[in-house]
Amino acid sequence: MMYPERFSNLPAYAFPRLRSLLDVHKPGGEPINMTIGEPQHAFPEFVSDVLAKSVHEFNKYPVNEGAPELLAAVCGWVTRRFSVDLTPERVMALNGTREGLYNAAMALGPEKKNGKTPVILLPNPFYQVYAVAALSVTAEPVLVSATAETGHLPDYAALPDDILDRTTICYICSPANPQGAVADKAYWTKLIALAEKHDFKIFADECYCEIYRDAAPTGVLEVVADTGCDPERVLAFHSLSKRSNLAGLRSGFVASGPKNIKEIRQLRTYAGSPLPMPLQRVAQAVWSDEEHVELNRSLYREKFDAADKIFAGVDGYSSPEAGFFLWLPVEDGEAATLQLWKDYGVRVLPGAYLSRPEVDGDPGQKYIRAALVAPKEETQRGLEVIRDCLYK
Repeated sequence: MMYPERFSNLPAYAFPRLRSLLDVHKPGGEPINMTIGEPQHAFPEFVSDVLAKSVHEFNKYPVNEGAPELLAAVCGWVTRRFSVDLTPERVMALNGTREGLYNAAMALGPEKKNGKTPVILLPNPFYQVYAVAALSVTAEPVLVSATAETGHLPDYAALPDDILDRTTICYICSPANPQGAVADKAYWTKLIALAEKHDFKIFADECYCEIYRDAAPTGVLEVVADTGCDPERVLAFHSLSKRSNLAGLRSGFVASGPKNIKEIRQLRTYAGSPLPMPLQRVAQAVWSDEEHVELNRSLYREKFDAADKIFAGVDGYSSPEAGFFLWLPVEDGEAATLQLWKDYGVRVLPGAYLSRPEVDGDPGQKYIRAALVAPKEETQRGLEVIRDCLYK
């Protein structure tokens, strides 16, 4: 029996791979899970009421692109957050941003560019759907290290022209998963200019943009408006998973120019899975409320501050600007992960499970990722164990 060759070299996904590493060993203490970015804070109280009032709509097929009321709520949020006027034909509701990040490449990634195999650029380390999207459209994935030397964001401009001229899409995550680095206006402006010069689209994964410490991260949509860039050049992806602690709702959106959105909607009508109507009603209400977001952000700020105190003086520790992960330097990420689990019951993720080897090494090999998603006391206890186990 034949299987697609383009997927034959995919490594095991990060979390099954982690289970294979750890679950054959007993934890050395009461387990503390700091692996997956699954928020443990409470979601807004009004969600249950909205869902109850809308439950009868489970007997209806969902609106493919998103109900008009949901799209209006999204446009309103974008205007408030980024000072950008957005109309509904420039937005599509998503069944989670992972679906959107994948299907947008399927809808917009051409088979050839200038008669040659197209390239899709990825930061390294990266959210793994980026690579699978590239393979699915038979593009060549080109990984660009995002290290401390580059500010934990990829320097795509350093690539040779022959690669950039074949590029059709570049993925960028800001705030970055796992490092917490934020693309500022200068970074976005430079990347947009590069995309215009070499004619490729920017897929901006901004699903962590509402978890920040001080200044709100600059969004790519506001830079597009400020620079007068063609809105078809850029796609911005957002989610309620982190902003509103609703990972199981599977609700997000993509915003771009109307031509891009038309193509993505067209593919959705054939092969997509739109969000059920009761969940669209919930999303509409949640995008329209900021009080719960501010409370959520304050809880993360407390854990950021605790982490800074716990790791004060640790060589190589970098306090994240945003997001809710710590990207902690170690000698070997997999060995450190195993030690923490066997000796103390603390569960983290080896950095190499989020990256791929390059010619000059693996940028995730000497890191672990720890998620600050549990309540403050549990998170602090886990971080203190990490410090005492690995840095003393």
